Amino acid sequence: MKNTQKTAAHPLSQTAAELRSGQRDLEAYVAACCKRIDEWDGDILAMLPEANRLQRLLNDAVGLAGRGEIPPLFGTLVAVKDIFHVEGFETRAGSGVPPEVLTGPEGGCIKALREAGALVLGKSVTTEFACFKPGPTRNPRDLDFTPGGSSSGSAAAVAAGYCPLALGSQTIGSVIRPAAFCGIVGFKPSYARIDISGFVHCSPSVDTIGMFTQDVAGMEMAAAVLCGGWRASVARSEKPRLGIPVGPYLDQTEPRARADFDTQIQALRAAGYNVAEVRMFDDIADIDDRHRNMMKGEMAEVHAPWFDQYASTYDAGTRALVEEGRALSQSEIDAGRMGRIELREEVESLMQAEGVDLLACPAAPGAALKGLGSTGDPCMNLPWTHTGMPVIALPAGRASDSGMPLGIQFIAPFHRDEELLAWAVLLERDLSGIFAF
Repeated sequence: MKNTQKTAAHPLSQTAAELRSGQRDLEAYVAACCKRIDEWDGDILAMLPEANRLQRLLNDAVGLAGRGEIPPLFGTLVAVKDIFHVEGFETRAGSGVPPEVLTGPEGGCIKALREAGALVLGKSVTTEFACFKPGPTRNPRDLDFTPGGSSSGSAAAVAAGYCPLALGSQTIGSVIRPAAFCGIVGFKPSYARIDISGFVHCSPSVDTIGMFTQDVAGMEMAAAVLCGGWRASVARSEKPRLGIPVGPYLDQTEPRARADFDTQIQALRAAGYNVAEVRMFDDIADIDDRHRNMMKGEMAEVHAPWFDQYASTYDAGTRALVEEGRALSQSEIDAGRMGRIELREEVESLMQAEGVDLLACPAAPGAALKGLGSTGDPCMNLPWTHTGMPVIALPAGRASDSGMPLGIQFIAPFHRDEELLAWAVLLERDLSGIFAF
């Protein structure tokens, strides 16, 4: 396969404004996006095939135009990870289980997007049951590299410019890592800020719906639609004080990636950011064990209705996770559930003691891996998903060895999502000025 980059600019804030004002014709916009998919997705493989996509969307556009009102996401296209139930679409969850077994009612997040005027572009590729078996999707930045996972298709669809917004989910690192690998913005809100109904769960105690965009302003628009009780954020003029979580957790990064991160932090300091080192997660191995045991145990519960009949269709690795979950004691599973709030309180206390507004760390232990055999290691994302704290990944240049995108993740206290995104506007501006793509 010829190694080429297949990306296009498609920021949500600009797209929504042009569609709402009539500056961009809705039908022409839909046709152009479908044309890009037709031309590129044979290589990228971000979307599940759909024979009548263009006609369906044109019909939806006619219905939208007849509503009279002009909602905030009028006509904008959104890709939906194929674990979500969407009316008119099968749910396969990247698996061989018959879709009629996995069917369920459409969730609140899809309904909210429809009410806001968004059009469902289609289902995007996911790893099997949002776990670790890689799908076929390639990274639009370089087709020889993984886009990350498990929300691989959603991240790739936004990076390729198929759509300005995509839905994903994160149980360990399935939004933040793919966003970083594909050089786009990824946001995992506080746990349950977005209604977590209407999809095939992996681990309900930590499963979090997240989004992908190319711009922070667009992410604010999407969050206002999807996150419960969203408060209009006040623009920030002062820079946040950043904390670096040093210790065994940060030591999980690869040496070259750590050097790149140090360069990023030095650049932020030079741009006027106050940065402090905060030691935390000395017990990261125990945190990892608790989280993964809880995930396996809850996976076993979720899959119980169909696993015995369809286990042979599972990838060996996914099947092993469910079987390991079945073998866990209730106390082992509960240890993970009980530890979430305790760890969150510990982290927030450290942040408060150090006067830190946001934590900052690499979005992954390294850049995207070459080949499609692995979606990468989610270890840098796990504690933030475990605590339920909100996280945003912002592009921050390229790896010094492979030239693939790098991302920094910024973490705020629980339910401080609005402040996180307000500060992300400043961080995006400064990072893009320092580390231009």
